Amino acid sequence: MATTGKLELTIKISELPEVKTVENGLQYFELDCNGRIFAVTVKPKVWKKLTDAQANFPMWVAAITGQMGAMTPEGFVLDGANIQVFEKKPKVVEAAEG
Repeated sequence: MATTGKLELTIKISELPEVKTVENGLQYFELDCNGRIFAVTVKPKVWKKLTDAQANFPMWVAAITGQMGAMTPEGFVLDGANIQVFEKKPKVVEAAEG
């Protein structure tokens, strides 16, 4: 008998995806992950995290987490998606002292 586990996916992005507003004001967008398209639908409050990052940070990265949902012809649906955004700081290269 197999051990029970929970599959949770994390997709990282660093640019704002194109979005469509669907029923009840939900925001729908698609993410291309190595040729597999993940369909994501989030509440406006969750989407706002991405638009705020785009407006306030010169560089940022977002982690979109959720569970693998239904299979689609191009990929999968990401169920229960949530977003965390982090400001990305440029790496500082120190000059070599000589």
